Amino acid sequence: MKIGILGTGAVGQTIGTALINKGHEVLLGSRTATNQKALAWTAQNGSNAKNGTFEDAAVFAELIFLCLNGTGAVDALQQAGSHNFSRKVVIDVTNPLDFSHGMPPSLLPEYSNSWSLGEEIQKQLEDARVVKALNTVTAKLMVNAALVNDANHNLFICGNDIDAKNKVKHLLAENFNWKPENILDLGDMKYARMTEGIVPFWVSVMQQQGTAMFNYLVVR
Repeated sequence: MKIGILGTGAVGQTIGTALINKGHEVLLGSRTATNQKALAWTAQNGSNAKNGTFEDAAVFAELIFLCLNGTGAVDALQQAGSHNFSRKVVIDVTNPLDFSHGMPPSLLPEYSNSWSLGEEIQKQLEDARVVKALNTVTAKLMVNAALVNDANHNLFICGNDIDAKNKVKHLLAENFNWKPENILDLGDMKYARMTEGIVPFWVSVMQQQGTAMFNYLVVR
């Protein structure tokens, strides 16, 4: 599959490398085609790795990951061109975190109560099929659920399109070792308010535990 990733940070690079290792073609997009991190990543990952602009990634892809800084996510989508996302499944990994007052972060005020960044992204990409996923775990665990408790822990997803969510579940199971029964569909995109909202708490637990290699498990 041709997969586009918007964002050249640790999350985007980790997801991109994992997908290439599974045989996919990946284009890592950034604000400029000469982004040094993207160029270095491409050089390290063989012939299935490409880089370009946000727009290049959106045009190239059959499926798209958004691995963007929350403060710049909407601007990046505007650079990419919303029409380039039409009918595509878009996996939104972003979190609207504000680090301006140090650690742990808070949520950006505009996405902290009755609206979420996930909802804003779906609004900006009205013809895309956006699924919020992977935003509550660290990057290494995103791409290999088996690193914690033999993959017996939960991933929360939400979105407005049931078929898109099923496709995302299949992709995560086939490529990243997530057990389908452990992927919990919370409902439509308004539930991104909840999954984004627990991320500052996640950061606090990470600081207390001294590691990011943990996750949540719903026990009945």
